[in-house]
Amino acid sequence: MSEHEIPVPESEPRTRWSEVSGGIGAATAYQRRFDDLAAKGLDVHGEASFVQSVLPPPARVLDAGCGTGRVATQLTALGYHCVGVDADRDMIEVARRRDPATSWLQQDLSRLQLRSQAFQLVLLAGNVVPLLAPGTLLAAMERITAHLEPGGLVVAGFGLDASHLPAGVPVTPLEDYDNACTVAGLSFLRRHGTWDRQPWSPEGGYVVSVHRRND
Repeated sequence: MSEHEIPVPESEPRTRWSEVSGGIGAATAYQRRFDDLAAKGLDVHGEASFVQSVLPPPARVLDAGCGTGRVATQLTALGYHCVGVDADRDMIEVARRRDPATSWLQQDLSRLQLRSQAFQLVLLAGNVVPLLAPGTLLAAMERITAHLEPGGLVVAGFGLDASHLPAGVPVTPLEDYDNACTVAGLSFLRRHGTWDRQPWSPEGGYVVSVHRRND
């Protein structure tokens, strides 16, 4: 068991990702897609660059819903002290094989329990918010807030329409996310339309929101 991890019950909520991912082989296929994009010369590190713009390294960052570790691995390479957490066992196994330098843990965000509970920033990239298990958004934001130091940031990017979400995943209204953040003890700071800080508009299909822990 990792030094960061506290045992949690075996039975976890079934996330929307588990419903739409396709099962065995999904994690490898997911990572291959980004590897192919990178091989074509495309920038696949927009999220890490955004983090770097709001909080320079070294800093303690939790990549919540880390998938196969694309973002967390880049953050570690940039000098951050990064921990990656995901509910999908296969995703975490791929991340561990690809990057033994980063700490990887399998936990559902709605039941997050880590020994290190003083992160300076929590990142939710890759549509983590709409891919949470139904009915767990508030619990997830409360557990994330519990792992932030006072004044710490939560940065979340996710789609707001069908064209920016995996097939079959319903939209999580931005109002629902903002309300969950407020109840969890987070204050809104700003939002953008993309990871490269393009302006956000209500008509946009994607949002990057930044909140701060109140106390």
